[in-house]
Amino acid sequence: MEFNDYMQLVSVIQRRWWIIIAAIVLTAGSAVGFSRLKHTEYTSTAEIIIEPARPDWGLAQSAKMLLRTYMTTADSNQWAEQVIATLQLPMTPEELRAQAHFAAQDDRMVIQLEIEAYDGDIANDVAREWATLFIQWRDQQNQLQRKEDRVFAYLRDQPRYRQSWPPSTRILLAAGAVFGLVIAASLIFFLEWVDAGLIHSPRDLERQLGLTVVGAIPSGTSGK
Repeated sequence: MEFNDYMQLVSVIQRRWWIIIAAIVLTAGSAVGFSRLKHTEYTSTAEIIIEPARPDWGLAQSAKMLLRTYMTTADSNQWAEQVIATLQLPMTPEELRAQAHFAAQDDRMVIQLEIEAYDGDIANDVAREWATLFIQWRDQQNQLQRKEDRVFAYLRDQPRYRQSWPPSTRILLAAGAVFGLVIAASLIFFLEWVDAGLIHSPRDLERQLGLTVVGAIPSGTSGK
């Protein structure tokens, strides 16, 4: 950036600083205020480890290929109904599934289950019960296989919840401030663009019309 450009930028900031301050205050305050309108949400995470019965490359590859099939089997209305019946939850299977998120991690041989709820303990209970159903299902499937071909499933740790909404006030303020700067920059750019098209001095007239100003009528003075 050349010195003239730098000085022009400083001049713009000095003239439009109030727009920057107002935009940051409004957006940061709105972000914090909006976060207070929503209920606090919690997310419980359970990791189900998938382990082949023997350290065989072919069996391990087969288990990796089946991870997503296992995940699809677990993410069903039938399993959600069983969780609801066991925990006596006041919701439909579709509503419970909307709060459940499955992910297959091939590199770790893990199926990750996340449950969102307004109560952290309930989120833990749902994640634990869903994981238990999965483990029991794998045990049933293993009974149909030879011992050396079985694939076991077990919980890595007990599910634990964390607060997922709202984020910390510091994060909300920072995000709101950044968004405010973007809005302020856009507004200032628009105002400067409009202002550049107006005529404030003979120099502006010469620049826009390509003519030379040879004289000007002085403004009248009141009382004369």
